[in-house]
Order: sequence, then structure tokens, then C-alpha cells
Amino acid sequence: MKTHLYLLALFISVPSVFAQEVEEEADPGQEPTLVERFTGGKKMIENAEMNFQFFTSANANFTGSNFDGANFKLNRVRLQIKGTVWKNFSYHYRQSFNKYADPYSLDNLSSSLELANVNLKVHDKFNFTIGKQYVNFGGYEYYVNSLKVREFSEFNNVIPCYQAGISGNWLINPDHELRFQIVNNRSGQDNEIYVTGLPENTRETKMPFMYTVNWSSYYFDRILQLHYAAAMGQQAQKRYSYYLTGGNTIEKGPLLAYLDIMYTRQGLDQHGIISRLPETAQTACNTEYLSFIADVDYRFHPRWNVYVKGAYETGRIYKENGPFAKGLYRRSWNAQSSLEFYPIKNCDLFLFLLYTYRGVKLEKTALDMGAVNPDTHRISLGLVYSIPVF
Repeated sequence: MKTHLYLLALFISVPSVFAQEVEEEADPGQEPTLVERFTGGKKMIENAEMNFQFFTSANANFTGSNFDGANFKLNRVRLQIKGTVWKNFSYHYRQSFNKYADPYSLDNLSSSLELANVNLKVHDKFNFTIGKQYVNFGGYEYYVNSLKVREFSEFNNVIPCYQAGISGNWLINPDHELRFQIVNNRSGQDNEIYVTGLPENTRETKMPFMYTVNWSSYYFDRILQLHYAAAMGQQAQKRYSYYLTGGNTIEKGPLLAYLDIMYTRQGLDQHGIISRLPETAQTACNTEYLSFIADVDYRFHPRWNVYVKGAYETGRIYKENGPFAKGLYRRSWNAQSSLEFYPIKNCDLFLFLLYTYRGVKLEKTALDMGAVNPDTHRISLGLVYSIPVF
């Protein structure tokens, strides 16, 4: 009996030992990584960075002269990871915790994943970016880190900032760069993007791409900075969107000032601002939006900054369609003034006190459709901190 038990134990243990040896031999940790394959067995992590971006505020809200109430709000909470692996290969990942979590059906990513791309440098003056990335529009308010923007203009608040695709970046010289890009024109299907889906007798496109050309240039030892772009995207069959966007920035010492001009002409109302004006929302066609955004920041003390910002924006229909007559529908004004305090030297932590006014004038074309869009005010006391993790 003892002999039988001994043989049974041996029979069970031998495969177990053999399996363990095979597992050890197949340990993926022993395989060379992709980086090691590219670098001939050398691990070359140039740099890596992780930060946690935090923007919160306490707000008092007003409609006209009526006090609506007060609340605390987490305006932006994001996790960012980026770095360089090998001298010619880098990556950028950023997740927002304030956005839609379920994946869009077109790019298979939720809008909460703002950036997920890799960059391959094929020459000192040329590189490719592949994955979810910034759509290369122009303008300072558009491309600057959104933590530095307390309140966006209407235009930049609804523009499709992040899309999946590919771009080629050509550094002509240290002061001039051209970027060519092909990305999705939208993240989801038509019924996910447009207010009530595609209008009647409008057929979807099989190639909903956007094509952009962006030119950035710097002058006078980078005091003057220009960021201009043109873009065209197909929205549906025989329906296109066009963008002309530009930013003019002066930055010297404690002074930062910029003027952005943003224009779009859309076969389908992708912004959705005019489409939501009627009592019963309906996707509009043939829309135009124009924005002028001006800002002056002045760091009058190492720990104190003040800024004044204004935006004037219009929305119109350039060709009659459905219930939408041709003409101007709305004009809006956005005025901001903020005082900011930096309690810690050389740290991305600051407190701010901000007043925001947004006024809207509805034209007769909009009023005839039952549109209502009152003026609003807000006073905010908040904190912004980009917390370095490593």
C-alpha cells in the first residue's frame, strides 16, 4: 500500500515540476522588450513623467439679476503620463475624469480618454504622431493647457478637440513648423454627434475624415507667436465642414496677450448651438460660427497674476433649410476678470477669484422659433494644481 501511495505521489509531482520548468522557460519577462529590440538590447528610457491635474472651485451662479444658488464643482480632474523611450520614440496618454465614460462607436474610445498616441521621429526635422491626438486647429486658447483657461469661449468649448488619426510634423527651422493631419471628423455615429441625427434625405458618409494644415511660427526671439490652421472635414454625403482658425500671441516677461479668430462653416451643425435654439431641437444645416477672443495676462508680482479676457461670437444660417431661415441667429459676449495668487514659488499651484459674464442677444430669426437664452453671471473661488507624481 505504501508503495502504491509513493508511486501515485511521484506520478502527480513529476508533471507539476515539468510544467513549472516549462513556465519558467516561457516567462515573458525573459523575452527582450520592443525597446530592447530597437536599441540592440539596451534600455534607453530618456524620460518619463506622470502628473495629476486638478481644478476645483466654489461658485455662485446668477441668471440675470436672480441668484440661482451656490455649489462646489470639480471642473477638471485628469491624469497625464508622457515620456520618451529611446531618442526617437515618445508617447502621450491623458485621461479625464469629467467626461463620458462609455466608448463611442466610431473610434472605440470614450471621450474621457483625451490623448493616447505615440510619436516616431524619423528625422531631426520630421516626425509622425499616431493615435488619439489634438486636432491641429490654430489659436492660443485652443492649444494651451486647459488648466490655464478658467472659462472657454463657446467656440472652443464645443469644438472636437481630440480625435484618432495620424499627423506628420515638419520642423522647417527652429521658428517655423508645418503639421499635416488626417483624423476622424467625429468620434461616434451621426445620431451620437448631431442633435437629432442626420436631417431627412441626408446620407451618411463612409469616410468621415478631417484634414488639417497647421503653421506655427515665432518672431523677435519668440515674443510674437502665430498659430494658424485650415481644416476641411466630410460630415455626410455632400456635406462638409470648413475651419479657418488663427492665434496671435505676444509673450514677454510678465506680459501675455493674445487675439484669436476662429471661423467655421458647416454643412451640418456639428457645434449644435443653433440646432438647440428652437423649442424642439432639430439638427440645422448650413451654419456659420465666428469668434473673436482677446486676453491680457499680467504677472505684476512673482506671486500675483491678473487677467482680463473677452470674447464676441456669432452664429448664423447662410442658406435656408427646414425651419431655419437664412440670417443671423445669435450674438454672444463673454467677459472675464480674475486675480490669481501663487503661494509657493516655482510651483503649479495657485488660487483664483474669477468673475464671468456671458450675455446673449437673440435675433428675430431665433425669437420666432421660441428660443430663450438669458444672460448669466458667475463668481468663482478656486484652486488649480498640476501635481507631479514622478
